[in-house]
Amino acid sequence: MGDLGVLPDHLAPHTAAVDALGELIIGGMRVSELVRQYGSPLFIYDEDHLRTRMREATEGFGGGRVIYASKAFPSVAMARLISEEGLWWDAASQGELEAGLRGGVQPKRVILHGNNKSFDELRMAIDAKVGRIVVDSFDEIDRLDYLGGSASVWLRITPGIEAHTHAYVRTGQQDSKFGFNLANGDAHRAIARVKASSHLMLSGLHCHIGSQVFALGSFRDAIDVMVTLAKDEDVEELCIGGGFGVGYLRDERVPTIGEWTSWLREAFVAHGMRDQQTFIEPGRAIVAAAAVTVYTVGVIKEIPGVRTYVAVDGGMSDNPRPVLYGSGYEAFTSSRLFDPHDMTVALVGKHCESGDVLVREARLPTDLQVGELVMTPVTGAYGYAMGSNYNKLPRPAVVLVGHGQARLIARRETIDDLFRLEVDG
Repeated sequence: MGDLGVLPDHLAPHTAAVDALGELIIGGMRVSELVRQYGSPLFIYDEDHLRTRMREATEGFGGGRVIYASKAFPSVAMARLISEEGLWWDAASQGELEAGLRGGVQPKRVILHGNNKSFDELRMAIDAKVGRIVVDSFDEIDRLDYLGGSASVWLRITPGIEAHTHAYVRTGQQDSKFGFNLANGDAHRAIARVKASSHLMLSGLHCHIGSQVFALGSFRDAIDVMVTLAKDEDVEELCIGGGFGVGYLRDERVPTIGEWTSWLREAFVAHGMRDQQTFIEPGRAIVAAAAVTVYTVGVIKEIPGVRTYVAVDGGMSDNPRPVLYGSGYEAFTSSRLFDPHDMTVALVGKHCESGDVLVREARLPTDLQVGELVMTPVTGAYGYAMGSNYNKLPRPAVVLVGHGQARLIARRETIDDLFRLEVDG
């Protein structure tokens, strides 16, 4: 990467570079030029970063199957990259399933998730002949029995593993809306029901203990429990889910996706599992650091002795994670990365909410001016995907950059777009 000035390497997209004037370049494209062409706010994704992370995951996991958790960024363009790189596609809704198919992912490489799949979603998956349906409840077994189509299924198990992460993104503990509880016997009862079905084939078991998990021991504990269950019930395939932690802050150093997948493969091998039996589902770890969001500064409000607020033209509608989870981010001026960032400010959005804070203690240049571009890195996961039109704000454009070219993969919404679903009177 070379010298990125105040931008830490581990927060930057793979092809990030800084020119002699201190301006950020991604995929051979100057950020300021991209904003001039596509407007602000703007999501900029580094194609080389995405492909590199996919390959690192695949190589680290050996012959096992890597499934991209599409909820992190479920675009058709992303599905195209997933298909080209040979990964599988994890969909948690009819829309995510459609995105994968439109992007060219082979149906046999699609996994359908969801804790409350509708008849339409299940029917679509059966008709498309997706690779696996992850069954989450007894009601879902009833729905599949009613529909009558043949399907290869995994059963989602809650293994009782307490992942050390935010309560809202823990999913493997006994008290969970997801899956069949192992401790109370539901998992064994579900396995027996599917095995007795004349049209459902039990191909494997699945679990997911949470998101932003940094402790390898939590995954090893889950593997211990799930391998034991799979062997006891004579089930062939096992997916341990995803949730590998990603660094968002200057001082957060975490394992690479290649290190994560290599460790998990070793844990499976230690239990005698063959590569072709094992699956993982990274999402955030592939896409998070691949993107930056660029904003334009609109207001600088200094309250002496209290705080300085810097308001930008986006906010919680394009990045709800700080509001939802208290998630931390960093901020930088994308055109002055060699300048000292020594003024502490609250970087806020333009929404009518006091909680619309993107970075509570952002460090920016003391001579920051209205009209300058400010970026937040590591926004490739759960930014655009979780975005909204709150306050009737149009959603930003998304561009994919590489080798000196930019490709628009999601256009900026217009005011007319905001009203296209409304029925007057």
